[in-house]
Amino acid sequence: MEDREHMISFRKNSRVQIGIIPGHYATSHSHVNYYVDLTAVKTSAKTAREAAKELASMFTATQIDTIICIEGTEILGAFLADALSQGGINVGADINLVTPEINSNNQMLFRDNVQKKIWNKNVLLLISSASTGKSINRAVECLQYYNGRLVGAGAIFSAIKEIHGMEVKSIFTEQDLPSYMNCLPVDCPMCKNGQKVDALINSFGYSKL
Repeated sequence: MEDREHMISFRKNSRVQIGIIPGHYATSHSHVNYYVDLTAVKTSAKTAREAAKELASMFTATQIDTIICIEGTEILGAFLADALSQGGINVGADINLVTPEINSNNQMLFRDNVQKKIWNKNVLLLISSASTGKSINRAVECLQYYNGRLVGAGAIFSAIKEIHGMEVKSIFTEQDLPSYMNCLPVDCPMCKNGQKVDALINSFGYSKL
């Protein structure tokens, strides 16, 4: 798989790059024709810092108290909080960062000691990749339960444009991936053509089959 990977750069900042690998991949609820490798943005301090600056520029007019980090975006979230506090409406602000816990029923929850960072707070939801919106929907439901106010949704890569009437702002979109496809397994044309699944993928990475 790795020999098929090529890097693409953000059009406004060539230092922000992600890898894409064409193929046939299965998530927990869909099939896609690209694995989007976000490892560098999620693990490299230099890349995460640059990506955070680009995301922060999209939220300069949005007041944010807390960033909820999902799918391994904690490093990016820390740099994003710092970038947001450098200018715009959040200049000088001390922005909180929290990560939800996932229980045995695959539900998100926050322990009592961090709920005060969400209750009646302006919350930005930060996710690594949004392909169908299911992860974001689950996070929004969790946020509503804890009485947080969703004021923005940001992603490294997103194939969806909005959620709950709110724009999902991302560095990369499906327009950066030629002929990007995301479909239910029953509708997958690759499966119908007998093309084997290359790997199982989730927010942690991929496992070859």
